[in-house]
Amino acid sequence: MTINANPARGEAEIVVAGETLRLRPSFAALVQAEEELGPLFALVERAADGGLKLGELVALFWHCLDPKPEALTRDRFGEALAGQGLAALTPALRILLGQILQGR
Repeated sequence: MTINANPARGEAEIVVAGETLRLRPSFAALVQAEEELGPLFALVERAADGGLKLGELVALFWHCLDPKPEALTRDRFGEALAGQGLAALTPALRILLGQILQGR
């Protein structure tokens, strides 16, 4: 199932196992990410300083994944992201970080 992202809402798209998935940084998703990762502003600062860890990126993307495919586990999701490399994930990360900083 492919659901297109709406850039006006700060959404981004990633491709996992040939399927386009939407990342939606909703309030609930960002609260969940913050519960796991700590303050989001600190996450943005780490990313800007080049100190964002792969596990943090996977966690942020996982919490923002909407909808989550039923068959997709977080481990498989993380493996798929790692297999793409950071360069492929950077555009989606920029969109999410921009949304965190600027809001709607």
